[in-house]
This record gives sequence, structure tokens and C-alpha cells, in this order.
Amino acid sequence: MGDYIVKSVAYEGKVRAYAVRTTEMVNEAATRHQAWPTAAAALGRAMTAGSMMGAMLKGEDKLTIKIEGRGPMGPIIVDSNSQGDTRGYAHNMQVHFDLNKHGKLDVARAVGTNGSLSVVKDLGMREHFTGSVPLVSGELGEDFTYYFVTSEQIPSSVGLGVLVNPDHTIRAAGGFILQLLPGAEDEVVDQLEQQIAAMPPVSKLIEKGKTPEEMLHVILGDEVKILEQHPVAFSCHCSSERVANALISLGAEELLDMIEKDHGAETQCHFCNEKYHFSADDLETLRQKALNIENNRQ
Repeated sequence: MGDYIVKSVAYEGKVRAYAVRTTEMVNEAATRHQAWPTAAAALGRAMTAGSMMGAMLKGEDKLTIKIEGRGPMGPIIVDSNSQGDTRGYAHNMQVHFDLNKHGKLDVARAVGTNGSLSVVKDLGMREHFTGSVPLVSGELGEDFTYYFVTSEQIPSSVGLGVLVNPDHTIRAAGGFILQLLPGAEDEVVDQLEQQIAAMPPVSKLIEKGKTPEEMLHVILGDEVKILEQHPVAFSCHCSSERVANALISLGAEELLDMIEKDHGAETQCHFCNEKYHFSADDLETLRQKALNIENNRQ
């Protein structure tokens, strides 16, 4: 079973629900960044939330999540879009601690709890939508729940889970988001709270082979109507051409300095760790393009 997300409604349209399996997506990110277990779990939770929030967008819309908790991982950055493409990284992925008092990976200690969670949405307009809230736990599920309630005024419940194997690969990853829509009665709220409290951890459901649809049935019973499903995957849009354009934007003088001092250049994408090498001859070609651009501006 590959990674995919489902969108649904329940309780006669009074609850909107998303569920996703992200095991392969998170495993690729963890492998690319050589992540230690606690860091892998933290990044995996953030990317899982990002993939579901991306599914809430339309067309070419996209978003960026930034989590700054002042923990040893440093800032966590996640990009996602409506097509199911998600990528993410943290400044320090070599972070791991003993299990916390609940016997789980200590994500809050890795992320930190003194900071903020912000979301920037690019909806194709002149100005981007930006929402930011303080971190409330650092465990991330509670933090995204607080974000929806506070920044977007949507009563929500967010569940995120990642299990890491002894060899640092990802055994299971996934999550859900439930959102109350206008007209939801108190009885619906009470029932949802009881069912969420009684359900096994998300990661355990994924580990047992439960599909996103089955996960929603565990939470919502038979009151689920699946509207849509599509794959999700780790995807980075970096390329040699993009890096070359970035180098050209530095200007002819800076490129000449790189040629004379370093005899070439190597850069690495933060999101996927792909390396791009440019020889002195490559840089000279880019310098000529930069010169042409500068001359045309005069």
C-alpha cells in the first residue's frame, strides 16, 4: 500500500475529516537527512500535518510551515501543495533522546516548547496569508490543533504519529485532522471526543495495516462519506537550472570572485540534500549571462 490521503465528511456533513498514510514519504525524508529517531519522528509529524493541510488547498496553491521551538533540532520547515507533494527539513536532524515518561520518542524535547508555529499560504494573490501561534506542547499534534482553533477559527482535532525502526527507517507514519463545521451539535462533539480518546495511537493503526479510510472508520464509525483520495509523496522541486539561476542572480562580480578564489562552486538543497557542482567553466558561462542581464538594465 502506497502513501495516500483521503478527504471525507461525516455526521451528515457536520464534520470534515482527512486521514493520510505517510510512511514512505517520511522514510525518504529521514533517509535523505540521515535522521536520528527522535528527529525523524518530529519531522515526520510536521510533514504529515503539512500533507493534510496541503490537501485543503486548491489548484496551484501551496503553503510553508515553520516550527521554531528553540529545541536542539532548530527550526523545522515544511512545504506542501494541493497535489500531494511535500518536502521538509530541520537545521539539525542528528537529534535523539531516551523515551519520555509515556514510553514514546521525546519529540517535544527535540522541537522545544518555547516558540511558535507559523503557516504561510500562497493562494496566488498579491499578498500571502500568514497565521502564527505559540507552541503549546512541542508534540506537534496539539500544536496544529491549537493553530486551527486560534488562527483559522476552526474547531479541530489533529492526530499525528511516527514509528521508527532500530535501523532508523520509518516503520509507520500517518495522521488525521477532524474539523467541526457550522451546525455541529454538542452531542457530535462529545461523541467525537470519546471516540478519539478511545482509539489506539495513529502510528499503531498504520503499523497494523489500516488504510486511511479504515482509520477514519475507527474514529467516526460508519458515519463517513469518502469524497476524494490522491497520493502523497516526498517531492523536491530543486534542479540544476534553479540553482544556476540563483547563482546568476548573485551578479557577475560575485561569480568572478568565486571563479578566482574557489575555482568552482558546490551547493546543497536544504530540503532533499541533493548536491549541485559547478566548475570554473560553468561559472564563467553563468557570469556571461549575468553580465548580459546587467548590461540590458543599463
